[in-house]
Amino acid sequence: MSAGRTEYGDIRDGGYKAASDDEVSNDKPLDAGEMSKEKPVDPELALTEQMTVHEGQQKFSRLGWVKLTVCLIVEAIALGSLSVPSAFATVGMVAGVILCVGLGLVAIYTSYVVGQVKLKYPHVAHYSDAVGLIWGRFGYELCSVMFVLFLVLLVGSHALTGTIAWIRIVNEPTVCALVFSIVSAIILFALALPPTFHDFAWLGYVDFISIIAAILITMIATGVEAHNAPGGLSAVDWSVWPPPDTSLYKAFLSTTNIIFAYSFAVCQFSFMNEMHTPTDYVKSIWALGLTEILIYTLTGALIYAFVGADVKSPALLSSSFTVSRVAFGVALPVIFISGSINGTVVGRYILDRAFPHSPIKYIHSAKAWGVWLVLIAVITIIGWVIAEAVPFFNALLGLISSLFISGFSFYFPALFWFGLIKEGKWHAGWRNITLSILNLFCLVIGVATLGLGTYASVQDIIDEYNSGSVRGSFSCDSSSYS
Repeated sequence: MSAGRTEYGDIRDGGYKAASDDEVSNDKPLDAGEMSKEKPVDPELALTEQMTVHEGQQKFSRLGWVKLTVCLIVEAIALGSLSVPSAFATVGMVAGVILCVGLGLVAIYTSYVVGQVKLKYPHVAHYSDAVGLIWGRFGYELCSVMFVLFLVLLVGSHALTGTIAWIRIVNEPTVCALVFSIVSAIILFALALPPTFHDFAWLGYVDFISIIAAILITMIATGVEAHNAPGGLSAVDWSVWPPPDTSLYKAFLSTTNIIFAYSFAVCQFSFMNEMHTPTDYVKSIWALGLTEILIYTLTGALIYAFVGADVKSPALLSSSFTVSRVAFGVALPVIFISGSINGTVVGRYILDRAFPHSPIKYIHSAKAWGVWLVLIAVITIIGWVIAEAVPFFNALLGLISSLFISGFSFYFPALFWFGLIKEGKWHAGWRNITLSILNLFCLVIGVATLGLGTYASVQDIIDEYNSGSVRGSFSCDSSSYS
């Protein structure tokens, strides 16, 4: 079933089960009178469309678990790692490590649940289809809006990071910051054009090398700078526990930044829909999850230990001016590749919904390519407008985490388990009891992030505006990033 199928069948096991194409099309057989009213079909046209659909299905079913891992890495390991050190500075070293490891393990589990839903309901093509199984048409449409807004916001957050990077690299205060943001938007548009994740996956290797190199450059540079400073590493003002002036909203905003770093479940249905062997997804989520936990924990802990309470976000701003310019230059691929894949995902979703039964969704003709180009352009422009309207890195990531990742990575998977995966009563055996408690815990994390995280992000935006510590919306001023 494609994402465009919005019909829902009978209630089963307490939730709605999306009707398959066969179920919908065979609900009422045509009688002879109705058949006589059917328009004659051109055999050559029908054959051409069948061949296009067949080729399209082959084109979009070539993803293996290794390339799935690469796609997930591209979608997940980017902006999150750049915000983690500042989160450590707010909550302290111990809480930072616990949050990175604990939330990472929870994200691996909820991603496992997402994959189980895909295996049990193969017709689920995107996240909204899965939510439709438990909440019916309302859930389908609600999640569709969330899914599109989330990915467009991600495109915008990468446009903002690209702007920050260009300002630091070029170091020319006479150039309007809007110029850099437009350049970033154009690059994001160009990289989002490959329509299949198989075609996109090779960029993931470049992406991964880019972010690791940028982090290592920053980590080594800040470590050397701290060692050579008066008093050495022992003089760095990092704290084991949260600083005394840490407020509730600042602590929770930092937590949402770490949650943002573990957002890979949102695109998992879309990626798995192109896998030739979907059962291999477990290898991918374990490979990605453990890699993320290692990178985020080391990045947050070491850069915080080397820089101290003054660590900045993105973390690449924390080293000396020259080193940060080099680090941002190395990080340009990950900034734009990771941002563009979000545009590709949301573009595929919108295309599937708009043309559920048309060969256009396979992007096989000049007309289809024209539709695809316009769609990606619109997505990129909207993302760019949002980035310019909310030019605060931490607050924007926190707002995205609170409104959307809270659901996609935590409370929706928990509801999937209770409504779609669980077999028998929740108290039927130790396994169901244990998993029920675990999923209830995931549900609480999601709801708390939605409520407290949104409050923290909005409060931070208000404080940033009042203090004048960031440039205004659609402003040429680049002093706050230089």
